[in-house]
Amino acid sequence: MTEGLMPDEIDDLARRARGGDRDALEALLAAVRPRTLNVCRGVLPHLADAEDACQDALINVANKIGSWQGTGRFTTWLHVVAVNSARSTYRRLKTQATPRDPHEPGAADRPDPRTTSVIAGTRLDLLEAMETLEREHPQYVEPLLLRDVYGLPYDEIAQQVGVPLGTVKAQIHHGRRLARPLLRES
Repeated sequence: MTEGLMPDEIDDLARRARGGDRDALEALLAAVRPRTLNVCRGVLPHLADAEDACQDALINVANKIGSWQGTGRFTTWLHVVAVNSARSTYRRLKTQATPRDPHEPGAADRPDPRTTSVIAGTRLDLLEAMETLEREHPQYVEPLLLRDVYGLPYDEIAQQVGVPLGTVKAQIHHGRRLARPLLRES
């Protein structure tokens, strides 16, 4: 039974899984799958894309559980893993949709990615803004996404990224200023 586990119970499962308990790892993955899918759907609203990203995130959790320090909530660490998986999936989908030689066989059957959303329903301007920020100011992306997209509290973000609370607040504020001109008006 993994439905409705309390945060302390999830942390306990994660500690046991980190220690090599395979049954605990299986129970942990089952317990956090719905949360992971919801995080991925926040970036990739098209369900099939979000499910792919969720699967990647759960594989990363299983393979990298040892990198969770155990000092903060496991779910905060999971959020970061899920966001990164969703963004990687977005990048992969975007790359797959790049225009090709129009004379290539079958090219006429593919939609033009310059005019067609790669991922139905996604805020492409937000994803593009985060890609630009990541290239130019990578220190602002993770705190900004965790706060403004996923609503994590500042103290959890500070613990997750390993910087003082004041620094996290400043990074988020500055990240917002940099991202604002990159976003289209709704």
